[in-house]
Parts: sequence; structure tokens; C-alpha cells
Amino acid sequence: MDSKLSKKHQLQQELYRRFAQNEVKPIARDMDEKEEFSLELLGKMQKYGFLGIPYSSDYGGAGSDTLSYVLCMEEIAKVDASTALTVSVHTSLCCWCIESFGREDQKEKYLRPLVSGKKAGCFSLTEPNAGSDASAQQTKAVRDGDHYVLNGSKVFTTNSGFADVFVLFAMTDRSQGTRGITAFIIERESEGLSVSDNIPRMGMRAASNCVVALENVRLPETNRLGREGEGFKIAMKALEGGRIGIGAQAVGIAQGALDETIDYVKKRKQFGRPISAFQNTQFKIAEMQTKINAARLMVWSAAEAKDNHESYGTQAAMCKLYASEVANDVTRECIQLMGGYGYTREFPIERMMRDAKITEIYEGTSEIMKIIISGAMKIK
Repeated sequence: MDSKLSKKHQLQQELYRRFAQNEVKPIARDMDEKEEFSLELLGKMQKYGFLGIPYSSDYGGAGSDTLSYVLCMEEIAKVDASTALTVSVHTSLCCWCIESFGREDQKEKYLRPLVSGKKAGCFSLTEPNAGSDASAQQTKAVRDGDHYVLNGSKVFTTNSGFADVFVLFAMTDRSQGTRGITAFIIERESEGLSVSDNIPRMGMRAASNCVVALENVRLPETNRLGREGEGFKIAMKALEGGRIGIGAQAVGIAQGALDETIDYVKKRKQFGRPISAFQNTQFKIAEMQTKINAARLMVWSAAEAKDNHESYGTQAAMCKLYASEVANDVTRECIQLMGGYGYTREFPIERMMRDAKITEIYEGTSEIMKIIISGAMKIK
């Protein structure tokens, strides 16, 4: 692919960068310390159309593309990965499921307010005993005439603390395994739906991440998303696209950490000169920037494939696998260059290191990515 951005994409990138620097960065540390996402910030992102970037203007979206979306993810993740995660789950998972598998009436009722900035969404798949093995779902949806009755619980549901719309998966026929999973659209006000306080976590502490419980939640058949038994396919396809966004997030974390470190080593003096004057420092920075640039191009390539309606699942797995490794390696190395100060909460590097780890886990662990990539290579 052409590694140079078009003028349009450059202007979008600059808009995202200014917003991240002016609106997100000043409050990132405070949100992390309080372990609470700013709903005021959410409102600003909704106002500026950041939650509907790759969706058609026919439904109130920004009418842009996947590359524009990953540019936004990177710029925000440079200063706060939790905020980028909030955008990612809403955009790549919740909205995509409804756009791709929803009926026209569902798109009008749910997708339009989600991408136009009036509502926020989440994606509820993971359960206490169903992580990488999504087929181990315990949440049930039992038919009752023209309704379904849902019982069970979900865990690690990002955005669930404030989301208006939940795309949630439940078993409708356990005997069918993954073909017995069905997707549903649930409104926050649904009777029997409850959301816990935030789950205490090592990183991404500002993001809303809760347990979602369902006790006899009664949904009309019209709230089923796609056909009965199609839920597993919906979830896996959504995660394929979501991995491109997580790859961009990981690139942003790494670049943000390196930018902060470069600024520090230019100012910090040891043995009578700036740390940046030492060849060891220069070589480490050169190696890190090279890896970040390679990861960024992998993400852009996957985004372009998605925009061109090409097969992108393997590319998405590759860019997530590599970018997440780069984010973890770079943040660790940046702390090493900054020494004791990098380990303190005075600087954002320790937060970036904590945030980087989860990129190797959510939306498919690195091990799952390797299964996908090796499977596509047909090396057995």
C-alpha cells in the first residue's frame, strides 16, 4: 500500500491529534487515578463525531473509512489508551454488529443514535468461564412465544457502566455448540439488566469495565440480531475488524511512550551531558521507532484491505499480534531509559506500560492470533 496519507487523511489526523492533546491528555492521569471515565469527555467525542467515523452519513455517521478510524485510535491512544478503548468497543464492535447484521428498522432505531453521537454502545461476549473459548457460553436465551427470556452474566464488558445499547450473546441451543449462540440488542433500561461497579484492573483503569447480569430479561423477537444461531459468526467477524483498531491503539501507546521518553532524555543530564547524547540511548530509540513504524504500516495495510472489501482477517491478526508486542516492548524500554522517574506516577510512562499489556489479551490473545495466522498459512 501507499504509506503516504492523502490530504484528507492528513487533515483528519491533525484534527484527532489536536483533540487528543487539548481535551484528553490534560485529564488522562486524573481519570486513571480515579478509575473513572469522564462522561464530559464522552460528550465531546460524540459532538465531534468521533464515535461514528467509519459509518455512512445516511445514518448520521461521519461517512469516512477504516483508515480514518485507526488514525483517530492512534492519536488518542498516544495520550490515553482507556479513551481509545472506549471509542474502539463502541465503533468496531457494537456499531459494526448492528450495521452488518441488523435489519433496517434496527439500524434506524439503534445504529443511527449510536453513530450520530446521541448514544453509546458496548459489546458483551466474555463470561467468567468463557474467554478465548466463546463456545463455553453459559448465558441462556429461552424462547417464550415471540419473546426471549435471558439469564446469565457477562464480565469485562467495556463501556457497560454508561452504555445505552448492549450487543449481547447468549445460548439458544446448547446442543448446537457455537451454532447455538444468538446475538441480541438490549437497551440499558431493560427490566432485569443490572451492571456492577468497575472491575479493579492493572491497566485501562479509566475505561468503564463491569459485570453485566441478566435476570429474566424479556426481549421481543425483534431485538434478536441476525438469525437464531448466527451469534458466534457475528461475534467473530466483529472481533476481526476490532483487531485492526486494537493494533492502532497499541501503535499509539508505543508512539506516545517514545515521544514522552525522547522529550525526557533530551532534558535529563547524567555525567555532564543529556542522556540523548549517549549512543546507547540513540540506538535504543532508533530500534523502537523502527518497530513502531513497521507496526503502523501493518495496521494501515489491514485497514486498507477492510476498506477495499478484501479478506482482512489474517492481516488483522498479524497487525494486532505484532503491534501489541511492540507496545509492550517499547513501554518497558522507555521506563528503562527514564530510570527511576519512569517508574513513578509523575510521568505517564508507567500508565502506558500498564495499559499496553491488555493489548496482548483482549479481542483475541496473542496465542489465538498465532492460531489464526498459522491456520491461514496451511502449514499442517
